[in-house]
Amino acid sequence: MKADAAVRPQDAGAARSGGLLARILQHRSIYLLVLPGLLYFIVFKFAPLWGLLLAFKDYNPFLGFAGSPWVGVSHFSTLFADPNFYLMLRNTFAINFIALVFHFPLPILLALMLNEIRHESFKRFNQSIVYMPHFLSWVVVASLTFFMLSADVGVINKVISSAGGETVSFLSDPNYFWGILTAQNMWKEAGWGTIIFLAAMAGVDPQRYEAAVVDGASRMRQIWHITLPAIRPTVIILLILRLGSMADIGFEQVLLMINPLILSVGEVFDTYAYTHGILRGQISVGVTVGMFKGVVGLVFIVTSNYIVKKLGHEGIY
Repeated sequence: MKADAAVRPQDAGAARSGGLLARILQHRSIYLLVLPGLLYFIVFKFAPLWGLLLAFKDYNPFLGFAGSPWVGVSHFSTLFADPNFYLMLRNTFAINFIALVFHFPLPILLALMLNEIRHESFKRFNQSIVYMPHFLSWVVVASLTFFMLSADVGVINKVISSAGGETVSFLSDPNYFWGILTAQNMWKEAGWGTIIFLAAMAGVDPQRYEAAVVDGASRMRQIWHITLPAIRPTVIILLILRLGSMADIGFEQVLLMINPLILSVGEVFDTYAYTHGILRGQISVGVTVGMFKGVVGLVFIVTSNYIVKKLGHEGIY
């Protein structure tokens, strides 16, 4: 046999498999840490993907998945032909756009402010305070909103009335609905969103700040030229992921806050899927709405990632 004989593909594949298994065994503790997250995505993200086929079936629970007839894209045609489709599209994008403008920058600003606190105990205390609303359920948040803004028992309206003014129907006036949703999100999630940015700021080399101080840079200059560039990749990635959720809105929040007087600004795809898929038993329609939202989110992610890479930054892939 010649010394320079080519290695058979079977032997090369076996060698690679053996090498992979050896690396897994060598770093088994790290793979064990990854295992819970991997199982989560397999069970709750990848395994349910077969259910998307229901969007192309007229699903009947009595006939089962296999016995339900195929209907092609008729559910999509029905969705696009619905008179409320463009209303839901407008409401969904408008609510998410307002949140993108006002809510997305808030955790960054809050993280910059927390990062400037030099007293560690006071800093941890403030972090605990701003994290706390994240752990409240939307039921509690909606109840607090009702307590503050209700026309009859709301604290704000009582203050207005005691000052001689007329009460304002915050919860039944369509002009206030989008702002209320945005304010709720900002209060509940802004503090929790600072965690990622604070972690990115912690990775900045302290010597860069020391050099800036020697050069006479003020704190604002240090933030502008050192801190913000350091967290720019994190901001870009989170922005791309946020754009991927432009067709998605917190269902519980909207369901708890909506009422018949504000349907014109409160009807979104999530409430439509709940009404038709759960209340009316049209499960295929609910799956169709979910699939449409997923496609829209994919388009936004791919497009935004392409634009970001064209601008010279790193995207998510």
